[in-house]
Amino acid sequence: MAAVAAQPALARVLADPTFELIPLKNALEQASHMPAGRTVSITASPSHTIEATVELAIELERAGLRAIPHLSAHMIRDRAHLATILDRLAGAGIDRAFVVGGDTHEPGDFLDGLALLRAMADLGKLPAELGCPCYPQGHPDIPDDALLQALHDKAEFVQYMTTQLCFDPKATASFIAASRAEGITLPVKLGIPGAAEIPKLLSISARIGVKDASRFVLKNARFVGALLRSGGVYRPTHLLTQLSPLIADPAANVLGLHVYTFNNVPATEEWRTEAEATARA
Repeated sequence: MAAVAAQPALARVLADPTFELIPLKNALEQASHMPAGRTVSITASPSHTIEATVELAIELERAGLRAIPHLSAHMIRDRAHLATILDRLAGAGIDRAFVVGGDTHEPGDFLDGLALLRAMADLGKLPAELGCPCYPQGHPDIPDDALLQALHDKAEFVQYMTTQLCFDPKATASFIAASRAEGITLPVKLGIPGAAEIPKLLSISARIGVKDASRFVLKNARFVGALLRSGGVYRPTHLLTQLSPLIADPAANVLGLHVYTFNNVPATEEWRTEAEATARA
């Protein structure tokens, strides 16, 4: 009954999700399968320059999408580099970003996302819409109390937080409840996977928030078991159904969905369309 009562909330978040893209060669082609006006988040990775993220964001904005570039603190050399990036984005009409710490082992002047946010503010170039990550299952390198303090500190600058990819709805719900109890009121986007072939999903998921695949499997044993019975392709329908009471709970303040597409937009958009229609039925 709870899932049925949550159908309107599911329809709301499915109607206007954020789709995440990796700035690979096929990114523009993948983006062409999104409807005009869709919000698209563009990742930043040490294997690609921050300029690749910015360039793709500008191209997608020009194509009629609503681009959110990831700005990785570790990939930005200094304040001059930061100012150049922000000016380029502003010149393209992009007044939004998602700020992360990053994984580069040799960072420049900014050691974490908070330092980057403070520098933006000091430069007088703080975008109007900013998001930051949060970690329902913790971070492999950062203690939980440090993550909590970082969210408190970032709340001065950002308008929302996005959960790292998590396949455990109970962990997500517990994390959000604990965050609210600690006074963190930021709206939250729930990070869910899109439709994906299982080998790719496991390969990428094992690199997100965990250091190795074995740890991922141990923390998500039920999910991995379900994958093995799913016929080769994962769709997040069951996960979203389990998250529906959380999405419908006003106290959780769920802003929307952040869908990790793994650059498999057509299959993910097909799933989204069907799921939204079902939620509205």
